[in-house]
Amino acid sequence: MLTWEATLGPPNPEAHGLAERMQHLRQNPFAAYGIALAAVGVATIIRWAIGDYVPGRIPFTLYFPAIVLATLLGGLWPGVLATILSGLAAWFVFIPAGFDSVFVWQEGFSVLAFSLVSLLLVGLVTALNSALDRLLVEIKQRRDNELAALRLAAIVESSGDAIVTKDLNAIIASWNKGAERLYGYTADEVIGKPVTILMPPERYDEEPTILERIRRGERVEHYETIRRRKDGTLIDISLTVSPLRDAAGKVIGASKVARDISERKRAAEQQEMLTREMSHRVKNAFAVVNGIVSLTARSASTPQEMAREIGARLAALTRAHDLARPGLIETESRGTKPTTFHALVCAVLAPYLDSDGSTEGKRLIVNGPDVPLAEKSTTGLALVLHELATNAVKSGPLSTARGLIRVESSVTDGQFLMTWKEQSGPRLNGPPDHEGFGSLLARSIVTGQFEGQLSHDWKPTGLVVRLSAPMDRFAK
Repeated sequence: MLTWEATLGPPNPEAHGLAERMQHLRQNPFAAYGIALAAVGVATIIRWAIGDYVPGRIPFTLYFPAIVLATLLGGLWPGVLATILSGLAAWFVFIPAGFDSVFVWQEGFSVLAFSLVSLLLVGLVTALNSALDRLLVEIKQRRDNELAALRLAAIVESSGDAIVTKDLNAIIASWNKGAERLYGYTADEVIGKPVTILMPPERYDEEPTILERIRRGERVEHYETIRRRKDGTLIDISLTVSPLRDAAGKVIGASKVARDISERKRAAEQQEMLTREMSHRVKNAFAVVNGIVSLTARSASTPQEMAREIGARLAALTRAHDLARPGLIETESRGTKPTTFHALVCAVLAPYLDSDGSTEGKRLIVNGPDVPLAEKSTTGLALVLHELATNAVKSGPLSTARGLIRVESSVTDGQFLMTWKEQSGPRLNGPPDHEGFGSLLARSIVTGQFEGQLSHDWKPTGLVVRLSAPMDRFAK
């Protein structure tokens, strides 16, 4: 299992601090050689002070601690200097002068033995210093590594992204708070389980490919995929996978960083929908204007009358667009009383009727209760009606001089029902080969915003469209 364990600081902080100060002294040449001179001087003074109480034949005894101290605090060369100074001080100060050859050889042997023992002490203490230096380096490295590990653990734990580690068998080894928020599982619920519990069945084939790349030491750059939460819902995520290595550089697992991109995906889809809708509306605008011109030309007797009729119908078309897209065009209608169903139907279809908006000639018949519409439902319903009206102008009954639209509404058992019937238009030969963007848009509004149903019956005598949805999705 991949885990991080860290204990901050050395086992004995006081000893660690003393060792660091000794190391700093050895790095200062003035302090190091000064300590050597001081240690030899103090040893000489003490030896002088106790001279009456020690045998004269052991003048070197007190210099050993001075040499050890000089080497321990100063290093190799201060220790050698202390050895030389100690030998000279003992020879000239404490060894009596004499010319007896036996005496000279004895004292000379004593100095030689003192020198060898002192150098041996210097070597041992120097080796001890080297070991302490290496230990200090290792302690510092361990301390830095532990601090880095603690910082990394804090960053991982507080990250808003889901960060998960797994071994090369795809078994989950660690799980941060971000993963809990994203997937809904706690660490105790998933650690030790295969990472495939987060995948929908159709995504299982992703894991072998990822593990193969990780074993080769490759990094899997962020890519978009789908994962499954504890409650079974699916979420869109951006995933990055990196190999985890041990101290020897061997790949032992992988870390996964996942970010929820559901909002971004929804925003992108909405933007795409708006772009397609804009393109659709622009194309429809030309078709509608062409239909308005054709309708007006059949009834107008003079160019002036035709221009007046076209202007009135285009103004009515603008008002209908204001209902379908409130806020995109600043109008004086903002803040007016709520729209009713009959008023909305008439406003949307007004551009295709007579210029005064009347229903003379039986071009539009609206029956049923005039339900007051909630503000949140007006825009969606206006879009649905506008789509039906546009199709009726392009290829339905409003493309002919005698065509008729009949709109009937009713409320039954809390359900709002609307029936759109087209009559006296071109004969139909069945449904179109494919559903256009406008029809898809209308269906998505009814099923999504209104939580209802929308059906089309392509009768030879005319299209019949039925809309049903809960009343509380429409009325105030």
